[in-house]
Amino acid sequence: MSYLHLAITTLLAIACLFLSPLNVKDAQAETLSFSHAQLKGRDFSDRVLAGSGFANANMEGANFENADVRGSVFSAAILRNANLRGADFSGGLLDQTDFAKADLSNAVLVETILLRSTFDFVNIDGADFTDAIMDGGQRKWLCTKAKGINSKTGVSTRESLECD
Repeated sequence: MSYLHLAITTLLAIACLFLSPLNVKDAQAETLSFSHAQLKGRDFSDRVLAGSGFANANMEGANFENADVRGSVFSAAILRNANLRGADFSGGLLDQTDFAKADLSNAVLVETILLRSTFDFVNIDGADFTDAIMDGGQRKWLCTKAKGINSKTGVSTRESLECD
């Protein structure tokens, strides 16, 4: 991917986060701001929080299992040891996020921005990273762990990461 293409894609993704309305069907969406909050161990499972803000929040050990957080901002958030199984982060901004020891199995990260995020000891079995923007080193690291097929999108983790 060329630098120009990466820059254009990043700008378009950021513009989409701030300009496009979210289309959330069959659920009452809550748009909340948790930026800079201490949310260790909090339970957000099965909640619809599309478009919410979690920037710089400490959510170590939090539970986002099957949560709808599409278009949400998690910039510089701490999600160490978090349960993110089946969560939908599509179109979100997750740059500089700490995912160490997090469970991202079956999560949907389609068209997310993950630049400078860390994924030490993370579980990504069945996660879908289709069209996610990330550093080359991140992609290589995640490809060493990639396996499984996402049950919601039907896309294999290896395919979504464009692994060799």
